[in-house]
Amino acid sequence: MGTLVCFHAHPDDESIATGGSMARAAAEGHRVVLIVATDGIHGEVPDDLAPGETLADRRRDETMRSAEVLGIRRVEFLDYHDSGMTGWDSNGHDDAFVNADVDAAAERVAAVLRDERADVFTIYDWHGGYGHPDHVQVHRVGRRAEELVADDLPGLLVAESTMNRDAMRRFAAAARDAGIDDVGPDDFDPDGPMDDGNPMGTPEAELTLGVDVRAYADVKRASMAAHRSQVSDSSFFLTMPPEVFTEVFGTEWFVEHGRDPGPRSGWFFDAS
Repeated sequence: MGTLVCFHAHPDDESIATGGSMARAAAEGHRVVLIVATDGIHGEVPDDLAPGETLADRRRDETMRSAEVLGIRRVEFLDYHDSGMTGWDSNGHDDAFVNADVDAAAERVAAVLRDERADVFTIYDWHGGYGHPDHVQVHRVGRRAEELVADDLPGLLVAESTMNRDAMRRFAAAARDAGIDDVGPDDFDPDGPMDDGNPMGTPEAELTLGVDVRAYADVKRASMAAHRSQVSDSSFFLTMPPEVFTEVFGTEWFVEHGRDPGPRSGWFFDAS
């Protein structure tokens, strides 16, 4: 059995981006570890916070419930402040993750990788999927952590979690043709500018791995639902018919370091 370590920016990112892969790894007997960079304080603030409870407290609790659903064995919170979206005043906060010293943050991540003797390590693509400053910083810090553990973990597989831009475009077109209008925001366009001005995700030709997680779609959706403050019952994630959810979220996409571009179906723990 091996160990999968997934590095994410905010509470709930683990569910949306790699929830199926984490659930699959856990179900197959692998050890699964989650590292969360920020406190998520710029998320939606629920109406039912208890006296003295902060949004960071709530989101930490929700992450632990999600971890239980997914079969995650260890959760490490780095506790940087959520930087907010590009251009927000919060980008300038001294403790915002976007302002963290990359070497110092990477050493904290590397310590977990060494301690766990990680076999697989997931980060984000170069622009964090959609340009959020914290997601981009996960990429930077994750790449540096990869360098720091190169001698200790020479067999470590590093894979950048991303979205298949072409598949998203095909699905949106198919949904429109089928008259389905509840699969996302009306104005969503994966080719349009995201938070950093770039299109969403990665072109299909640049991907290397599609992980089939259709058998874990229900688990993935349950982990999303654990983040109740951010993913309400009326969100498009939870209102999709099960078969539509499985179609949209049943494959998780990655760019593996050291492998030539070209998408294939496979699994982190395959022999080759």
